Amino acid sequence: MNRNPLRGHSPGRRAFHRATLAALAIPFAARAQSRVADSPHRDIYLYKGADRAARIAAEARREGEVAIYTSLNLKDSVPLSEAFEKRTGIKAVLWRASSEKVLQRGVTEARAGHFACDIFETNGPEMEALYREKLLDEFYSPHFTDLPAAAFPRHRHWVADRFNFFTLAYNTDLVKPEEVPKSYEDLLLPRWAGKVGIEGSDTDWFASMVKFMGEPKGLEFFRKLAATRPQIRTGHTLIVELLASGEFPIAGAVYNHAVERLAAKGAPVRWKAIEPTFGRPNAIGVARRAQHPYAALAFADFMLSHEGQEIVKQRKRVPASLSVQTSLNKFPFHMIDPVVVLDENDKWERLWSEIMLQGGKIRKEAE
Repeated sequence: MNRNPLRGHSPGRRAFHRATLAALAIPFAARAQSRVADSPHRDIYLYKGADRAARIAAEARREGEVAIYTSLNLKDSVPLSEAFEKRTGIKAVLWRASSEKVLQRGVTEARAGHFACDIFETNGPEMEALYREKLLDEFYSPHFTDLPAAAFPRHRHWVADRFNFFTLAYNTDLVKPEEVPKSYEDLLLPRWAGKVGIEGSDTDWFASMVKFMGEPKGLEFFRKLAATRPQIRTGHTLIVELLASGEFPIAGAVYNHAVERLAAKGAPVRWKAIEPTFGRPNAIGVARRAQHPYAALAFADFMLSHEGQEIVKQRKRVPASLSVQTSLNKFPFHMIDPVVVLDENDKWERLWSEIMLQGGKIRKEAE
């Protein structure tokens, strides 16, 4: 995350390409019963001694740099990297790409015996896939005490450092306060027919909603929603921009931090969390075969620290830490399960296409 990134792209989060899922499933299944190789850095990553901070600082400065593969866009990742460099004196070398490409590059390099990455920071399902490929290692940070239980998977080989929450959003020029939906069922009211914007590839949100409602009831709800002729668009940022411009008055599920950014610039948009509100974890993990393990720990600590999380907040994103006060997470929420996203991808993509796209292809966000 430095001012001289290697090379990258600027797309937001996308679900896995089917080919990527297939490629990952075979080797993972074949090795599922094998013993996990010990990490060469396990003692470093799990050290909790009183001299931990001093030891990490000294050894990380000796290593000199940390290589980070991330999907966090440059306008947000560069301020974080610059603050880290200023705080520690360690150079942050960034490769920024889509979450899919972060995963693909990490897997491809590892299978070729090349381990250039020290830190992975990307979307939860891709982090779960990296764990399955045995590219991550469990680690300890004193900042774990500031994180909610939802930030940790059972295996604890990655931890959420930020969240994307799917909330309702509306145009305040077009929707009166008393008209704002109080439940998802309100989107089925005749007044919203043809007037609800929906992002066209959020199959993980769809799966989570259906499972929460109970599959028969959940699928029935989405079939009824589809019958109201929602406006399907591709791109999370685009949906919010179209909402602000008045293209439609209501958006069914958008990132609340994206709405907050436009509202701060004077756009007539607001968001509302209604039950169930689902969040997608974006996470950080240390590489099992990191070339700079102390610097990797130093960066993970920084990202999870109050200072790092405040920068996440300043970028109008949702920090995972409970030590940071923000309205963007002050509501009951549930987490999208990355395991479900990986293991049930085909099922939910098929149902989404059938119900919401009339059998059409799921378009990916433009890169």
